[in-house]
Order: sequence, then C-alpha cells, then structure tokens
Amino acid sequence: MAFKPANNIQDLQYFGEFGGVNPSISDSSTYTFLSAKTMFDTFEGNADGCYLYSRHSSPSNLYLGEALAAMEGTETANVTASGMGAITPVIMQLCDAGDHVVSSRTIYGGTYAFLKNFTPRFNIETSFVDITKLDVVEAAIKPNTKILYCESVSNPLLEVADIAGLAKLAKKYNLKLVVDNTFSPLSISPAKLGADVVIHSLTKFINGSSDTVAGVVCGTQEFINDLRNVNDGACMLLGSTMDSLRSASVLKNLRTLHIRMQQHSHNASYLASKFEADGLKTVYPGLASHPSHELFKSMMNDKYGFGGMLTIDVESIDKANALMEMMQHKNLGYLAVSLGFYKTLFSAPGSSTSSEIPEDEQKEMGLSDGLIRFSIGLDADIERTYNVMRSCMEELSILDKRKQTELA
Repeated sequence: MAFKPANNIQDLQYFGEFGGVNPSISDSSTYTFLSAKTMFDTFEGNADGCYLYSRHSSPSNLYLGEALAAMEGTETANVTASGMGAITPVIMQLCDAGDHVVSSRTIYGGTYAFLKNFTPRFNIETSFVDITKLDVVEAAIKPNTKILYCESVSNPLLEVADIAGLAKLAKKYNLKLVVDNTFSPLSISPAKLGADVVIHSLTKFINGSSDTVAGVVCGTQEFINDLRNVNDGACMLLGSTMDSLRSASVLKNLRTLHIRMQQHSHNASYLASKFEADGLKTVYPGLASHPSHELFKSMMNDKYGFGGMLTIDVESIDKANALMEMMQHKNLGYLAVSLGFYKTLFSAPGSSTSSEIPEDEQKEMGLSDGLIRFSIGLDADIERTYNVMRSCMEELSILDKRKQTELA
C-alpha cells in the first residue's frame, strides 16, 4: 500500500485546553508538581505525560514532533531550535572520539563546515564522497565508520541519493543512515526507504513563511530518548531547544504543506522545462535529462512532484549577480538565501550558502561561479513569471553583447 504522508498529518487531531481547534500553547519554561516523588520520577524519565522543564520537552514541542514523525513514518521526533540544531546533536550522539563519517560531498554548507572543520576537534573524521556512486560510498567505509550521511536532494547541486541502496550498505556494515530531507518533504519519505534518522530544517518548506528558524530529528523512540537523556543526550545537553510559540506556529503551517508542495513542484517543473527548452543549463530532478530522474521517480510519493528547487548556470558570477538583481527589481522574488518561501528566492550558492566549501572543492564537485539556485515560489500565474524572467535574461544578453562590442 502506498505511503500517504499528508493523510498521517491530517489524521492527528488536537484540542486546545478550552476546546480550541488548535492545541493550547504551553508558555512556560518550567512545570509544577503536586508531589516531590512525581518530580523525581519525571526527572528520571519515568512519569509519562508529566513535564519538568522545557529544555527537556513541552506539550507544544511534543505536538509538533508527533505530527512530523507521522509525516515521515517514524516512531517519534524531537524538534530543535534550528536545522543545524538537529544535525549536530545527531552526529555527536552517534559518534565517539576516533569514529568516522562517510558523507555526501554536496551538502548544505553549514553541515559541511561542521563535519570538515569542527568535529575533527573531537577526533571525528569525515570522508566526503560522490553519494550517487554506491561503489565509491562502500569503498570509503572504514572499520570505525559509524554514519552514512546524505541529503535526499543535495544542496545546491540537486543530486539525488539512492536511499534504499545506501540503507542496504548501512545495514551491511552496521552503520546509521542519516538523511536530511529538507528539500523534499512529502515527495520522499527516507524512513520508508530504510533511513535510520531523518532530519529537516523546518525553517524551509515545512514552515513556509520565512519567519521561523527550527529543525527536527525523526527516528526511533530509543534514539530520540537517547538524544533527550539528561545525563548524556546531545539535544538535552547542547540545548538546541525550540520555543513553544514557534512550535505552535510551525504546526499550523504544517497543515497546508501538502497544498504548498504541489504548487512549488508544479511551478518549478514548468520553469525548468521552459529554461531547458531555451538552451539554459538547467538542473531539476523532474527533467528527463537529470541523471537521477528515474531514481527520484522510483522513490517519490504520489502527488507532490519533484520539489521546488532548481538551478541554472549562467557561466559567471557577474552574470549571475546581474540577473538576480534584475529579477528582484522586477518583483520576481528576492535575492536571499534559504528556501521554501511563498515568493521565489534566488542566490549564487558558491558565494553564499556553500561558501564554507573551498573553491577547489567547489570546482571538483561541479559547483560553478555562475550557478544560481532557485527556490520557486507559489506564483498563481507561472506563465507570466516565466515571461518576465525571460525578458530579464534577454535584456542582460543584449547588454552583455553591447559591452563586448564596446570592448572590441
């Protein structure tokens, strides 16, 4: 039977304290007890349904975590104060000093910097590989490897991970497969394909309004309990706690995610097809020209398409900057990092979200100066959007030819 993640979200029904259709917000940092014994039991994790201190858990955070676990098809989830606040505790929980990680070479710049520059302080080393080549991944595994780490759809090159294939490798070598699914909520369900831990930056598509920074770790009850453990849990001790007011806000927005993802995907697919037909170097998993198009199709859930992210390459940073500035001037979107907003966002990742990656490594992985990453918005008239975008490109082409003539 096909997995239908939006149904799982829809079927969760919460009532507010006074019968409200939204659950009441627990606007407290600490909670009272009728007996000292109950406080002790709660601190030890043995009093189900009782709350001690909001860094550990709160009703609002548990509501959101439950909904996100239902979406991903995992036993439970723990929400955090940011996407990096989800990623870093997972890695620190699963690795000890002397351990090793095999990671995709194309990942979010913050994750790359953490694995490349920060974890070596704790004697945790990482091998960065082409995650699309399972033989290369397997060759990188060492006796002290603990984690295979990837993004379902990579940032910013939009490479697609063979999650089922990676899960088989993880099982073969007794590793944990950790998948960042930020670019493809609802479209791909990594846990159903064998991933052990699924991470999201809730800041992006799931929240959708660019007003909140948040993250989530979805996994087994045992692993989430480990993260929350008061003695050695990385989420508990590193303190990446999400605010209850923000949890309540994200939970409301989560209810419309299925509608938004369909529109994001529809618009991105339309623009990618048009850009490619115009001769632009376009990367989008929904295009037949994408090397992992069939792989994505084999993994995807019905209805939600290939996501809202695409890239084009305009050959140079100067051209990329000029085009983005013109598109912003024409009200097509914003020259801004992040993604998942109702308006289109665009940036040159080589000099922004992936700037932590050294230039020589950017070139090796195919991240060029002229690459523009688009998070396509919810435009109602995507044909009009394309026409204005094309006029911007044509105007820049005329200006570029004029400049070349003047130089000659």
